[in-house]
Amino acid sequence: MSMIEELVARIKTRADRDLLGMIVCHNGVVRGKSREGAKVSHLDVMKNDESWDRILEDARKRTGIVGVEAHLFTGRRDVGQNVMVVVVGGDIRENVFPALEETVNRLKKEGVSKREWLLQ
Repeated sequence: MSMIEELVARIKTRADRDLLGMIVCHNGVVRGKSREGAKVSHLDVMKNDESWDRILEDARKRTGIVGVEAHLFTGRRDVGQNVMVVVVGGDIRENVFPALEETVNRLKKEGVSKREWLLQ
C-alpha cells in the first residue's frame, strides 16, 4: 500500500461519513532541476516535529475539514523520490482545496528544512 493510500484510508476510517465529500492529495517529488534551472543531485530533508504537529492541528480545525494526514520522507531523497505527502478530507471543494494549499505551504515553510545539492 502506498503512503497516499495509507493516509486516505486513515481519513476514511476516522471521518464522519455524513461530512466527508472529497479527499485531495499532494505528493511532492524531488525535481531534477532547481527553481533556477540548475541540475539537482539530491535533497537532504529534516522535520521540525513541533511545528509539523501544530500545522496539522490548525488544518484539522478549518471549516469543513474532517481529516488531515501528512508524511515527510526525511534524510537523503534522490531525484524522482517522494518528499512529502499531504491528504485532506472534507465536505466541499471550496473548503478542501484551500486547506490543502495552505497546509502544504505552511508545512514547507515552517515544518521542513531541506538542503538542495546541485550537480557541478
